[in-house]
Amino acid sequence: MRLPGRAGPLPAEPGRGVCRGNEIALLGALCFFLSAVEYLIPKPLPFMRIGLANMPLLLALNVLDAKGFFLLVSLKVLGQALIGGTFLSFVFPFSLAGTFASASVMYVLGGLPGKKRLGFAGIGCAGAMVSNSVQLLLARHMVFGEAVRYLAPPFLAAGFLAGIGLGMACEYFSRRSLWYASLAGNADAPPAASGRGPDMFSAKLSKAAGRIAAVPSAREERRKKRSKKWDRLFGANLLFAAGLVMALVFLHDRSLPGHAARFLFFCLLAFLSGKRIGLPTTAAFMAGIVFFNLLVPHGRVLFSVGPLAATEGSLLVGLERALTLAGLLMLSRACVRGGLRLPGAIGSLLAESLRTLELMREKKALLSGGSPVAGLDRMLLELRAENASAPVEAAPREKPRRGAKGVFLLCAMAAFAFAIGFLPFGL
Repeated sequence: MRLPGRAGPLPAEPGRGVCRGNEIALLGALCFFLSAVEYLIPKPLPFMRIGLANMPLLLALNVLDAKGFFLLVSLKVLGQALIGGTFLSFVFPFSLAGTFASASVMYVLGGLPGKKRLGFAGIGCAGAMVSNSVQLLLARHMVFGEAVRYLAPPFLAAGFLAGIGLGMACEYFSRRSLWYASLAGNADAPPAASGRGPDMFSAKLSKAAGRIAAVPSAREERRKKRSKKWDRLFGANLLFAAGLVMALVFLHDRSLPGHAARFLFFCLLAFLSGKRIGLPTTAAFMAGIVFFNLLVPHGRVLFSVGPLAATEGSLLVGLERALTLAGLLMLSRACVRGGLRLPGAIGSLLAESLRTLELMREKKALLSGGSPVAGLDRMLLELRAENASAPVEAAPREKPRRGAKGVFLLCAMAAFAFAIGFLPFGL
């Protein structure tokens, strides 16, 4: 197993382990898999994130040196953006800033002499608090303005609890995982997870795995057909370039009617691409942005509801921000897909992680029977054995599609997005 241009494993720091390219790719694939599982777990609050995808980062603290660890962090951020289609949206800078800030703090704490006293729970809690604080700072400038102070207490409290819970789950898994013992070079193999006793992590993982394995509905089948047609029509690189052009046009025009028209157009593109739009969730997200902006009065008072006075300036700012952020998210879902490949070592690892993710999906039935922790351990052991003799090759380049139909449609889409600003309602 070798990284491109590197002979053998990554160098280790004192007190840290050594991990090779394929093992980093496996950890990255585990991030993506757990992210999909978390998406299916019901949450009591819409902004609450359990952070299952951060579990491999915590596990990697005792396995990777600094270069390997932050390579894994980059892999997680980029891979989730490509898989989720959020690379061109506001979600990406939030994820990038929050994840790197959190990872930096966790890596420093994981290298302290007294890290055993902190444990995974303490390190995970610190990482979650730093991540949420950084994201609140971005939200202050990009989304909610001064009203972010009303969101901060519940958001930080949720992060505090989620960080401790994730750390406890990570501790539980690390003490019972044969795969993790072999990865860390621990000769004293832990006992296999028995599945006895209360295990909230196991219960939620098992339930979510069952939902992943469920038979797709007729609506889901239609969505997949649209996705296949979209992917056959457009190459990933050309589609991304068209999306970038439309995003720049969208951000340049500050007209509220033009923003609304482009938002609807981007929703249509996301639907045609086979991506999940989630209109109720999107509407609730936009309403929340508008509401929190109304908490800071600005301009002429339009109406009052009890102590809340809706002002014209705050309403316009809230609507513009809501349409901008939701529009970029829809555009990103339509124009970003997994076929996009990055050059260099990160591109090679990303390609290997996506390949491993597909293998994980094929083996997901292991999670639904008995203890899901033991099932996850078996799945990771099998994948590690299968990848043991397979080098991480350079990322395969997708054969560019130069079909006149696809190029014409992409040019037409970009031209229409630009022309919306010149329509009567956009002036």
